[in-house]
Amino acid sequence: MRLVTTTSVEVDTILARAIYNETGQILLNEGVVLKEGMIQRLQALGISYIFIKDNQTEDIQYKSTLSDPVRREAIQTINSIFLEIQKDANLTNSFVVEKASRRLSELIRFLMAELAEDKELINLLSDAFSYDNYIFTHSLNVTLYSLAIGMELKLSPKELETLGLGAIFHDIGKLKVPLDVLLKPGRLTEEEYIAIKEHAEAGFQILRKVQTIPLLVAHCAYQHHERINGSGYPRGISGKDIHYFGKIIAVADVFDAVTSNRVYRKAMLPHEGLEILYAGSGTLFEKQVVEAFRYAVAIYPVGITVELSDGRKGIVSGQNTGLGDRPIIRIMEHDGEQVEPYELDLKIELNIVVTACDTTF
Repeated sequence: MRLVTTTSVEVDTILARAIYNETGQILLNEGVVLKEGMIQRLQALGISYIFIKDNQTEDIQYKSTLSDPVRREAIQTINSIFLEIQKDANLTNSFVVEKASRRLSELIRFLMAELAEDKELINLLSDAFSYDNYIFTHSLNVTLYSLAIGMELKLSPKELETLGLGAIFHDIGKLKVPLDVLLKPGRLTEEEYIAIKEHAEAGFQILRKVQTIPLLVAHCAYQHHERINGSGYPRGISGKDIHYFGKIIAVADVFDAVTSNRVYRKAMLPHEGLEILYAGSGTLFEKQVVEAFRYAVAIYPVGITVELSDGRKGIVSGQNTGLGDRPIIRIMEHDGEQVEPYELDLKIELNIVVTACDTTF
């Protein structure tokens, strides 16, 4: 399979992976022959990238970190819990959140077990590029990225559970932000931007009153937009004043935000998201956390076409555990000339690096 943009895919191309909406319903199933109307519909939904079948790469298979059924069940669990919390108009009933925290703790323990069993790099691309409803899928993705970072940093199971709960609840304050502001496609007014920024403190105020939730979980919601140079919000704290979990969730949050579709912009590819993290490493984000993220997450997903520093071009066919930016490449071209396909392992060929990605068909 190959990864291509919906703006470059040709009519009658075969879809290699099903596309779901935020409730887990299939928009288009695997094996569907894409027609003009389908492609236009995908573009209208904001879906930027899809996996397609290709004769030269039919043996290359993308493997998501969570199976489609497990992911749908997790999102539906988060969805139902958050909607139940939202029914309390002022979000003041701590009993509702307390009950929800027990169910979410069970979900986090399950996700921890899934990640521990599967030693491969975290790979959420096919899910991240599906049309999502902003809060629920984002909360799951940020939790998975945060747990992956925490595992790379050798946190204890108890610490991971607390971190996971902080990650899954990090945006709970957005339940108090009007949906038309959250999903506004155009530029926010100053008042709307202030309303968005208030979600961090709102989340803290909701969670700190819940006796069954560690206070640290509330601080994760409070601090995930703080930056180590003091340029973040809501308090503008810096350095050691920001809890380590807040620094972890900050990295996970930014990466998922920029690599997921939003009504106001298209998704970036993972390597572009990593470049944003690297640009802020040491100033906005903790260096150790960014490095742990790089080791744990697949930066160049299977199926994507890449260009190498020596003029060769190929498709990512596999990953190297612990080396998210050093995948295995199936070489297809050299200096613009097609060659007999062969595998090149960047874990071994250390003098060669990926210089560009190409998602055109």
